[in-house]
Amino acid sequence: MNPISAATHVDPYPYYAELRAGGGLSFHPDLKLWVASSARAVCAVLAHADCRVRPAREPVPKAIAASMAGKVFGQLMRMNDGERQRCPRSAIEPELAALDLDAVDRLVAARLITADADGVYKAMFRGPVCVVAALLGFTPAQARVVSELTADFVACLSPLSNDLQLAAANVAAEQLRGNFIELLAEPASDLLSAIQQRFVGDEETLIANLIGLCSQTFEACAGLIGNTLLALRRQPALRGESIDALLSEVQRFDPPVQNTRRFVATPCEIAGVRVEAGDVILLLLAAANRDPALNERPEEFLLNRENRRSFSFGSGRHQCPGQALALSIAGATVREILANGIDLNHLNWHYRPSLNGRVPMFSDVGA
Repeated sequence: MNPISAATHVDPYPYYAELRAGGGLSFHPDLKLWVASSARAVCAVLAHADCRVRPAREPVPKAIAASMAGKVFGQLMRMNDGERQRCPRSAIEPELAALDLDAVDRLVAARLITADADGVYKAMFRGPVCVVAALLGFTPAQARVVSELTADFVACLSPLSNDLQLAAANVAAEQLRGNFIELLAEPASDLLSAIQQRFVGDEETLIANLIGLCSQTFEACAGLIGNTLLALRRQPALRGESIDALLSEVQRFDPPVQNTRRFVATPCEIAGVRVEAGDVILLLLAAANRDPALNERPEEFLLNRENRRSFSFGSGRHQCPGQALALSIAGATVREILANGIDLNHLNWHYRPSLNGRVPMFSDVGA
């Protein structure tokens, strides 16, 4: 196991504890990068102005740089710093915070969720984006298309994707762009109208970040829903507890995003360690969540944890702007899955291949 492969290991947390014990920020010679494993180090890196979300010499991955998927990627607020990050965020974040989350329950309840692995898969990977698309003003039929296209588009975000997946991601980016151009011409929701009114950049940047809102929903919600179902499978007594409290602890205890990266722009000192321009820092968010300096009794799963602290949705200038929405969608989806009588013990599962995500994939026993 190493700090990257740990993300999809059955139980990486003892290994994370060893890394924390060895120093909060240390160099991994085989991976040729720094690893931040303590809460102190992770917090310091996330807050440091010289730690950027993309390397200066490669703002867009080479594999997609010349494609529409690359054009979208290069404008995403989560993949930029400075004004290119602040402009779309200042338009989108306040409106997501002001959303009536009761609408989320209604939209999730309107979906058909069958009591089998296929139903769980669609609830995890298709339903959340359908909800966001509906909130933005797409019709139910259009929302399903947007969800399918988003599933293809997210392939451009992973270094593990093959050429066929990257080609499909490019086609999906083209089609999503067209769908949002049409929607923006006649906004069909208060949410989208409000975002448009706040936004002061060009339309292409707004479109890219609306696509980004869908893609972030896809990844974050699927993992959060799946890991919550695993928690219920491992601890059946939790079924009678509050789903909202359950999700709050799952996102700390076994988060869907295990790590993220930052790229050092200029030589600096972080957490007492000298790093150089061009260095890469892997932030083990999941390890920091279980740091005793951040949370008392961190290895215990406690629904009523006081002063719960977590890096799962980021921190500082790149904190996820849709955290409340993601938790609401995931919570409503878990409730619907359970209400449909799914027997979690009759499902097989494995973690989806990923360098940073911890997302279970379920299948029917014998399939």
